[in-house]
Order: sequence, then structure tokens, then C-alpha cells
Amino acid sequence: MARSSSRAWQRMLSGRRLDILDPSPMDVELSDIAHGLARVARWNGQTIGDYPFSVAQHSVLVLELYRAATPDCSPAAQLQALLHDAPEYVMGDIISPFKAAMGGNYKDVENRLLSAIYLRFSLPATMPAALAKQVKKADREAAFFEAVHLAGFEDSEARKFFGEPVTPAFDVDAFDRLIRPWPTREAHDRFIDAFEAITP
Repeated sequence: MARSSSRAWQRMLSGRRLDILDPSPMDVELSDIAHGLARVARWNGQTIGDYPFSVAQHSVLVLELYRAATPDCSPAAQLQALLHDAPEYVMGDIISPFKAAMGGNYKDVENRLLSAIYLRFSLPATMPAALAKQVKKADREAAFFEAVHLAGFEDSEARKFFGEPVTPAFDVDAFDRLIRPWPTREAHDRFIDAFEAITP
């Protein structure tokens, strides 16, 4: 496939230069993903605690919710669950109403980045439909718990936006630790640890 003449380069701390509009899997590095996601705040930073609740921590929470609901899941499926928001290491976490207002171009860029990330780690370029549905369910459950525990939502309000969680919090190992915002370095390290536990 011919690469676009229009470039939108982002220089990474690893030294890689990632073309955000036409990303190559060869320019994707786990260290850059972990570094970026640990510094991107969920909920536009409007959460309680001494630290922002990062996308890196959210990703680990989604992985644990997915595992709790699907105990026989494969390592590849776990990795796709962990990396489901990985494009946000360069794009940031934009709340859903803004994404809807921006329309298809934003989603196209996000999907190209996600495909490049998956390919970099020897995963299918897109999630199978059944897995995408399971990960989306875990993602919405994570959003519910974050909304109620961190973002000031009442249970009824969170249920209206995200639905009722199917997986109870007590079914998730160390849930209290997963929902308490981590310092940036811990978020970075625990994201890396989760990745390496799946792909030793």
C-alpha cells in the first residue's frame, strides 16, 4: 500500500517518529505507549484523588474485568483488551460527545493507529466481532465503576449512561487497588507488567 504524502509526525521518547495519519507498526514501541497512557487522564481529569485516573490504569482495569467475565480467554484476546485504548498515547482521551461531534475522520485515524499497534505485537489488525463485544462490555463496566467511585456520579446516573455492570466489583481481584488512582510511574509500570505477564 502506498504511503500518504501527507505526514503528521509525532516524535516519541524512544526515538521513533510515528506518522499519526499513516502509522507503521515498525514505529510503535511499548515503552512509548505506556509512557503516554500513564500521563493521559480519564474524565478530562475531573476525578477525586491525589492523582489523575490514567488511561493506563483504565486499560488494566478493563483487562481485569474482561478476565473476570471470560476466565478461559486466550493471551491474544487479553492483549487486545489491554491495548483497546492504546491510540490515546498519541491522540489523548477525548470524551465520547466530542468524538461524535468530530465525526468519521477521528475514528478512522484512531482505527488505523489501533491496527498498527495490534500488528506490532503480532495480533490481528482488528478485533473479532465477538471479542470486540466482550471488551466493549468490560470497557463500559470500567466506565461505570470509575464514574461512581471517582467522577461524582450517582449509581442511577451511571447506570443511565453505561448500563448495569454484569461483573460485580468483588469478582475482580484487588478491585479496591485497581480503582484508586495510581501515581504516573506506578501506572506506567503496572501497564508494562500486565503486558509482560500476558507475553512473557
